[in-house]
Amino acid sequence: MTPTPAGSGPSGTRDGVGLRLPAPVLRLAEATDDDVAPLVALWTACGLTRPWNDPERDIADARATATSTVLVGRVGPVAAAGAGTVVSSAVAGYDGHRGWLYYVAVDPAWQGRGFGRETVVAAEAWLAAQGAPKVQLMVRHTNTAAVGFYEALGYTDQEATVLGRRFPAAQGGPEVG
Repeated sequence: MTPTPAGSGPSGTRDGVGLRLPAPVLRLAEATDDDVAPLVALWTACGLTRPWNDPERDIADARATATSTVLVGRVGPVAAAGAGTVVSSAVAGYDGHRGWLYYVAVDPAWQGRGFGRETVVAAEAWLAAQGAPKVQLMVRHTNTAAVGFYEALGYTDQEATVLGRRFPAAQGGPEVG
């Protein structure tokens, strides 16, 4: 493989000699126990965590059932399963009626390389394999960049209002978001 002169090849990183290296490849797989801390760090860096949601519990809950999964995207060495740096994620779940996506994230330092699209496509494929006929997600009204991203992928406003209510822990249910 011959590196291409800077500015003439695919986007990648400079090798220190003015040549551009090939663009990194995103490898997607289901999360492992070793991915929990990097996922929480990724979600925090992307502003996805909220005080009322425990991200570690969200990961554990999604991994504990056959109707959901946590996908991680890695770049870097492939020497061993799970090797590389976690740079993207998506939690996918199927409720029997539709698929849902949560915690779709790409490390800010790795955005703009198509990794978000690749991660969403992988999560959609997982949902389709589970039998989901459609996929939905929720985006905060203030997150206009995310709305634009999903619109570019073909998502449209479903003209529905999401309502919610928390269960008090005193009633036997956990306080969850």
